[in-house]
Amino acid sequence: MKTKRLPTNIQSLRGTIAVPGDKSISHRSIMFGALAEGVTEVTNFLPGADCLSTISCFKQLGVSIEQEGQLVRIEGKGFNGLTEPREVLDVGNSGTTIRLMLGILAGQVFSAVLAGDSSIAKRPMTRVVNPLREMGALIDGRKDGEYTPLSIRGGQLQGVRYQLPVASAQVKSAIILAGLQAEGETIIVEPEATRDHTERMIQQFGGKIEKDGQTIKVSGNQLFKGTTIHVPGDISSAAFFMVAAAITKNSEVVLKNVGLNPTRTGIIEVMKAMGADITVDLHSGEGEPAGDVTVRSSQLKGTTISGDLIPRLIDEIPVIALLATQAEGITTIKDASELKVKETNRIDTVANELKILGADITPTADGLIISGRKSLQGGTVTSHGDHRIGMMLAIAALITNGDVQLEDPGAIDVSYPEFFDHLTYLIK
Repeated sequence: MKTKRLPTNIQSLRGTIAVPGDKSISHRSIMFGALAEGVTEVTNFLPGADCLSTISCFKQLGVSIEQEGQLVRIEGKGFNGLTEPREVLDVGNSGTTIRLMLGILAGQVFSAVLAGDSSIAKRPMTRVVNPLREMGALIDGRKDGEYTPLSIRGGQLQGVRYQLPVASAQVKSAIILAGLQAEGETIIVEPEATRDHTERMIQQFGGKIEKDGQTIKVSGNQLFKGTTIHVPGDISSAAFFMVAAAITKNSEVVLKNVGLNPTRTGIIEVMKAMGADITVDLHSGEGEPAGDVTVRSSQLKGTTISGDLIPRLIDEIPVIALLATQAEGITTIKDASELKVKETNRIDTVANELKILGADITPTADGLIISGRKSLQGGTVTSHGDHRIGMMLAIAALITNGDVQLEDPGAIDVSYPEFFDHLTYLIK
């Protein structure tokens, strides 16, 4: 396994960077572009491994896609223009790809098989499979469809009313994508609001969707028209450098064109609650709001993170845990059991890896308890093949006394191929 020696005991971070395009929006731009009539062009696309898996799957479904770096051109086929794949659709490490693809394939009158890497093979799928079966799709797989590989034969779907048992944008989006192909109306009720990129993108492509509080309504037989999508910077990627600037002395980092969708800005609210020196310059934007975020070295205090805030920062919790190690007092993270079914069990993985570096952190059934203002030390840590764990540990190394070796740093390429280049640029 490849190991990388990380920069440690850094004196200052300074500079301006633009983080890669938002992963969630990049995935969806390919999907909706393929399902639309006509040409869609996507700028600032994230060419990370996960999003390239989505492109690969749609090419296998007969969609013409040209991708050169951050620019993508899609010749849409419409909902009725996809063709049966000859081989297994390989989603790689991407949970977004497989769960949203299931929603799309649920309405297609052909068979397909989806599989991914060893991490995907451990992630639960019945949360998506069950509602799609209720709508009329035929799906099978290991443990009655709990795990990949999954086979699916779509067909004549019927709209349903579905109460989501967990707050999951992936599950919600899969049902919406099936509902767009179903007879009648599909109604989805969320326990808490989750990221709404799917709902916004439907409107960008000329479709209709209604939202009233936690209730979402969508009708079938809609027609989407190709359009131009500009993907803002991914706030989940920006979060690592936001935390880095806050915990590293003599630092000021400016992050340009970061997506500031209100369903994703929980990290900013938490950092402000902890006393971080952070300013936001919001730009007006079509479809997705965006702006510039500036963070400086900060005196931090512990806080409690729970409830409806959790879905708005679920992917940022690993780096928030690191932030909490440098705050005065106790930080408690609750209601985050969804972390157990990410690329790794992020509750246990975050606790175990930060403990190696000297953090006082305790995993609980649904979160973490962190005692702050701890000096971190060197050690050998691993990403466990999880991009967000790898980046969190690289940021932790900035403030350690002693060498830090990171095993499997390549996992970071899934969402942020330029991560180490940007980190090197900011170190002064």
